[in-house]
Amino acid sequence: MTPDVVSVEIPGNRDDVLKILKRTGISGVPVLKDRKIVGIITRKDMLRKSEETQLGLLMSPNPVTIHPDTPLGEAATLILKHRVRRLPVEEDGILVGILSVADLITAIAQQKIRGEIKDRFTSTFAIWEETPLALVGRVMEISGVDAIPILDSDGILSGIISERDLIKHSSIEDSVETSDFSNGTDDDEWTWESIRDLHTMSFGVSRVKLPVKPVKTAMVTNVVSVPQNAEVSECALKMKRARVDQLPVVNSDKKLVGMLFDRDLIRVLCPAGGR
Repeated sequence: MTPDVVSVEIPGNRDDVLKILKRTGISGVPVLKDRKIVGIITRKDMLRKSEETQLGLLMSPNPVTIHPDTPLGEAATLILKHRVRRLPVEEDGILVGILSVADLITAIAQQKIRGEIKDRFTSTFAIWEETPLALVGRVMEISGVDAIPILDSDGILSGIISERDLIKHSSIEDSVETSDFSNGTDDDEWTWESIRDLHTMSFGVSRVKLPVKPVKTAMVTNVVSVPQNAEVSECALKMKRARVDQLPVVNSDKKLVGMLFDRDLIRVLCPAGGR
């Protein structure tokens, strides 16, 4: 586990959480109240609840926690079962660390597991490098993926965009919006009653916003890829060294055939290989 945990407390500021995610590159932070963990705020929460400013409503409450003595296989199983990327580690009700998928990848890299990844990576889709960033974020939300490979006009892999990159290029935008509470109808819009019952209300909105730019301006271009016969620990070591959560898988012609995500690799720690 990582013992030095970056966390936030309720009540707190959403803008501070965004700064932490940008500065550290981590995917989520525990939320504490009176030194006890009450939730977790992730990059997904920030992007999907872009107008929410209260930490209590922004966070995912009641996170699954583990003990310092929890076996790695059990922790990996919990991560896969609950579809999370981190498990807070508690002892006597106090947060003492956090175990992330990246920590498990480090453990796999050290175990020298020689099995090939050919039946572990998943098929994928890609998007064009001129796709607007806001649309990329929406595609990620709909598809549930954490990263998408990017192709140029010739269909060649030119980069990868991840939630980390979206957060890095996002900003807080404040604006004023107006709501119409008119009691009139289309049939009597010119009557005195309709005019009398016309009410509007202006209110401030603060949202996490992506810039109006193509994805090629934010994607990672120095892409680390692996062949279909790469070994498990070899891939884990590449993920650890490059500090990435996924690796594009290419065939002998260097064409993209799939993606190997870190969650695919940690299955080797589960009983029976997680299958």
